[in-house]
Amino acid sequence: MASLTVRQLDEALKQQLRLRAARNGRSVEDEVRSILREAAGETEAPAQPAAPAASAAATSQARVLLIIGGGIAAYKSLDLIRRLKERGYAVRCILTQAAAEFVTPLAAGALAGGRVYTDLFNPDHEFDVGHIRLARETDLVVVAPATADLMAKMAQGLVGDLATAVLLATRAKILLAPAMNPAMWSHKATQRNLSQLKADGVALIGPNAGEMAERGEHGKGRMAEPLEIAGAVDRLLKAETTLQPLKGKRILITAGPTHEPIDPVRYIANRSSGKQGYAIAAAAAEAGASVTLISGPVTLRKPDGVNVIEVESARDMLGAVETALPVDIAIFAAAVADWRVANAGEQKIKKQAGAAVPQLSLTENPDILSTIAHRSKDRPPLVIGFAAETENVIANAKAKLARKGCDWILANDVSPATGIMGGDSNTIHLVTKDGVDDWPPQSKEEAAAMLIAKIAATIGKDRP
Repeated sequence: MASLTVRQLDEALKQQLRLRAARNGRSVEDEVRSILREAAGETEAPAQPAAPAASAAATSQARVLLIIGGGIAAYKSLDLIRRLKERGYAVRCILTQAAAEFVTPLAAGALAGGRVYTDLFNPDHEFDVGHIRLARETDLVVVAPATADLMAKMAQGLVGDLATAVLLATRAKILLAPAMNPAMWSHKATQRNLSQLKADGVALIGPNAGEMAERGEHGKGRMAEPLEIAGAVDRLLKAETTLQPLKGKRILITAGPTHEPIDPVRYIANRSSGKQGYAIAAAAAEAGASVTLISGPVTLRKPDGVNVIEVESARDMLGAVETALPVDIAIFAAAVADWRVANAGEQKIKKQAGAAVPQLSLTENPDILSTIAHRSKDRPPLVIGFAAETENVIANAKAKLARKGCDWILANDVSPATGIMGGDSNTIHLVTKDGVDDWPPQSKEEAAAMLIAKIAATIGKDRP
């Protein structure tokens, strides 16, 4: 009868019931039991203390439903719960039967601060169709680890437990963090299922490459780290719930060095790591922009939500840049080699005893920043360059701004003592026709966020 009565309540009463449960720190089903006990005049059940104000506000928090699949990577999901809670998300957890072999409901519940759900047919949870409530009362569903079995069932729309029932019933965005043996990940069946899930609009983070739990196993299949997953959650929920300042804008970014061949095994390059350009691409994507990142050879992980085009030489990079036009904003952070060998050897140049040192004839590479800034057609409204200097930083940057024809120059001192080239921090001077803005020393991620905020404020004024 209780099940029938609750199902027939109108939506306003159901919402009041949910709010009362939240205020008292109880689940909806426990709140109904409390109401029934009060109506029956029973007093033996201890009154539940009122939740503190922070908990009462939980209904206004972004809600994440975490489904923990059955794999050794499930232990990382406990840390993920903590990371999500640190960001202010309200977290509910579902453990599959296999997941409970690796982590306990008690551990997950203690970290999430609430009940953990495990059984589709649990009468305590399903008296008012609990799996539908779980599916609907969330802003994002995260599956971590997403096993090959779970992915296969999702792709085929199969339901056999609470997790798969919720995944089929939810209208919220779904984020998968796959984790499995590399052979399982690369199997045609898994890749076929993955293609179907992507086509269905499911988001993905990872998997990463590295050592597996199994001894001697290495390859792609490690679950993304909790901080990576939490970052993906931030981006997805921000896209759904907040105004993104660069939404609808197209941004082109170059990053990394270029490699100019001397012969098939040697090349001319520089010490650029690409970290600053990659950080800018990630920050631009987080701000809602459609980002194309044209990257020279680097060893960095591709930013999520960014279209990455990999190139080798300066001429390759210029061609890729011109193909990507038109865009709203172009940021040239790549350290492009100024020269290349005029006639690169088709075979490896051999060193021979007593022979003369081979003479390398150099020719100038195309100036990508100047070429795009001086275009009469499809010139981006805002063109930003970098000036990596070892002396007279501001003076050289001002001269470069005038010579290249761009709108802004981000100047920095890359002398070996600064550790900026290839390092994780940066000290930038923003040079424009209006003057110089000295930014504080900060991480490259912080510098990227500061640049994107500056761009968003400028675009909002409709003036570069």
